[in-house]
Formats: sequence, structure tokens, C-alpha cells
Amino acid sequence: MAEQKDWAFPAEMRPRPEDWRFDLDHALDAVVLLRAEIPEDAFTASILGTERAGNGVVIGENLVLTIGYLITEASVIWLTTNKGAVAGGTVLAYDQATGFGLVQPLGKLGVKPIERGSAGPIRVGENVVLAGHGGRAHALKATVFAKREFAGYWEYVLDEALFTAPAHPQWGGSALIGPDGRLAAIGSLLVQEKIDAGTIQGNMLVPIDLLEPILDTMLKAGRAGRPSRPWLGMYTTDAGERLVIAGLAPGGPAERAGAKVGDAVLEVAGQKPRSLADLWRKVWDLGPCGAVVSLKVSRNGKTSEVRITSADRNDFLKKPHLH
Repeated sequence: MAEQKDWAFPAEMRPRPEDWRFDLDHALDAVVLLRAEIPEDAFTASILGTERAGNGVVIGENLVLTIGYLITEASVIWLTTNKGAVAGGTVLAYDQATGFGLVQPLGKLGVKPIERGSAGPIRVGENVVLAGHGGRAHALKATVFAKREFAGYWEYVLDEALFTAPAHPQWGGSALIGPDGRLAAIGSLLVQEKIDAGTIQGNMLVPIDLLEPILDTMLKAGRAGRPSRPWLGMYTTDAGERLVIAGLAPGGPAERAGAKVGDAVLEVAGQKPRSLADLWRKVWDLGPCGAVVSLKVSRNGKTSEVRITSADRNDFLKKPHLH
């Protein structure tokens, strides 16, 4: 990721204060730079790296919301405001189902929180502000080009995500600010989408609406308060009309059960998955963590069964240090 001082959006791509009915600079100041350090022996270190950088959004006097993969297994967190204030932070919670992570600053940031809104009223084709840390130079006037289901290869499904273009290069934990000046979603991924005859590059964002029902429990318990979903450690992708295992978590349930990279998943518990999202939902429907998941797979032209004893993903992760 480029250093904050090394780049800026062209002026014509940035939001202009006169185009919005809210205090643009106040909203942008709520976005902070987030840097995290992860131990080399952490479970996610080989996948997500030991140094991670992105954004967080100040949503309370002592509370920063971000996308959880930035802070998973973090031992050190630093937060930097647009005005240069720096404070350490500690992980409060990470919800695997939504992808949201919460950080508590360990010092005064001097930032007024942004009000949380809703992604619901935002329409496809509507203009929004997609902001990373750094004020107007790192804010983008974007357009919502889709609102639809999203499934991730890491055993993740959103019933409805937001997709915006053009793409923001510092998407992780970025703030989607709606026309009302309130926080509507948090940036998660860079995506390539087929639109008509071409391809568009944009961002996928998690609606803020998913935070409200779980926020209080996350603050009190460090988790969302619902049972963890059964996890296979099986990174699966769409390959034409087939679902193919593209990777396996080292030492995870699927690897231990004998699943192999390149296996095509034909059935889950005797049922053919219609899509990647349907695959994960069928797995989750089989019961809590520890449930046995029977997969029918095709390998080198032969069909076989792989029986995977699912696990709780959190059991594989390092717990955050207490301060």
C-alpha cells in the first residue's frame, strides 16, 4: 500500500464540499489511518501478512470501526488522524459473520465521531463519498453500481453488499458516506465485475446496518453473541460451472480430512450447491461447530467422499493482548 503522502486523487475525482448537504470535511476527519502488526507465527500471517494497513472510522468517543481482517491476531495497533494525532489501539472484537472489527484507542484522538446511518435508502446509481484517511485528497466521489449478495472464498456470505466504482486503492476499512453525511458501509474488498460487455473495477462494502444488532454484545463480550459457524478451512472458488478448492488452511479441518487443492465440490450432505453462497449456507445448516460435513468431490476424474469434522475458526487464532 502506498504511503499516505505519496499519492492523491485528481481534483476532478474528489468530492466537492458544495455538492453535498453536509459538512464534508467533518465527515472525512472521522476516517483514521490504521496500522497493525501481527506475530509471525499467527495463523493468518501467511495469508494476510504481518504488517497490515488500512482505515478505521471513529463511530464513538472511544471506538473505531474497521474491517476485521486488518486487526485479526494483531499484537500492536496504531491509529493516526488527519490532523496528525497518533494513538495506540487494542482489539475489542471481531465478528466473522459480518467482517466488522472494533478497536479501542488507548489515547485521545480528538476526532468527533461520524453518525451511523443506513445502506438501505441508498439506490443503485446514486453518488456517495468513499473515503480513506487523508481528507479530500484521499476521498473519492463514487457511484453505487450494485447492491446484491456476495460470497467469499474464505467461507463468507453477505445477503446484500454494496458495490461502488471507481475503485478506491485503500479500500480496507474505508468509509462509505451517504448523501445524508452518515456512515453507510465499511470497505472490504477490491473487485472486478462484469458489466454488459466489459469489466469494471470497484469496491465491495459491508452495510453498516449489520452492526447495529450486534454492537452492544461485541462491546461486552468481544464477539457477536451468536454461535460460531462451522468452519472447514477450505478456500473455494467458482470455476465456470464448478466449485473448486483453490486452497486449504494449513492444519485446518478440510486439510486434515484429506481434501485436496483442485477437488471439485459436487455435493454437500447429498445436495448439489447451486453457487458458492449456497455451498457455505448448506455447510452452516448442518449444525454448530463440530458438525461432520460430508462432501462429494471429483478428483482426477474420479468421485469420492470427504468427511470433514468442522471447527470454530476462532480456536485457530491468537487472542489479542490485554492492555
